[in-house]
Amino acid sequence: MTDDEVPGFLGALGIPGIVDAHVHFLPDSLQQAVWRWFDRLTPPWPVTYRSSTAERIAVLAQVGVRHHTALAYAHRPGMLRFLNDHTLGLAAEARAVIPTFTIFPEPGVGAETARCLAAGGRCVKVHLQVGGFDAVDPLLGDAWQQLADAGTPIVLHAGAVADGSGNERWCGPEPVRRLLARFPDLRLVIAHMGTPDQDAFVDMAERHPGLWLDTAMIFTNPPYLGPTPLYLVDRLSALGDRIVFGSDFPTIPHPFAAQVSGLAALGLGDDWLRDVLWHNGRRLFGL
Repeated sequence: MTDDEVPGFLGALGIPGIVDAHVHFLPDSLQQAVWRWFDRLTPPWPVTYRSSTAERIAVLAQVGVRHHTALAYAHRPGMLRFLNDHTLGLAAEARAVIPTFTIFPEPGVGAETARCLAAGGRCVKVHLQVGGFDAVDPLLGDAWQQLADAGTPIVLHAGAVADGSGNERWCGPEPVRRLLARFPDLRLVIAHMGTPDQDAFVDMAERHPGLWLDTAMIFTNPPYLGPTPLYLVDRLSALGDRIVFGSDFPTIPHPFAAQVSGLAALGLGDDWLRDVLWHNGRRLFGL
């Protein structure tokens, strides 16, 4: 499947488009820095959709994405207001953008969370590895409680990527278990299905009804990050009402369509695909 073929595929499936839970829109200066970092990786990591903000929004619309997040995350204190003004502002300008914000363990994060929720925030991004912090840092307690009370979905990157960036000690299933033990009503969406710990996170989703999974970069056709974990397919079928499509656009090394065709190739049926591509995301974000 090519990007041009995705809208026709969606039409044949009987859905009006895709809800993409895992799309990044950083401020331009940070986005360029992220891309420079990927350019230095060995082996190379090509950025398929390296273009301006307006062009990337247009590309998503062209491939059939009707609603998408604008994920951003801090790597040090003092960035929250800057990042959240950017992503919430983008949502005010583009109807397809789901109002998104982030949190970080620093003084004032509770007040910033309240501000973003009052401004209509419907999604939160948290990146444990890039942020380099413990999910149960006491500074985050008020923010987590507000998000639990509001039922706001949190796209949580909890898997430790072996790319030399470090901070693996904050990642994996155990920090998430501690977080859910303290705030059991949180609605967590585990990015990339928690890879490389996808087995543990699938097990956790089976046990915890508030835990969701996104599919970003896990099922691509052809595969890019290694063999597709086909041994999980039966379990993912049973979890079909809590799996949402994610692309990790724009910093992906393959066409957007590779993720749509990869999901279709799992053979889980049209109803499962309709839920993952469209219905689950609309329900998750209250669209």
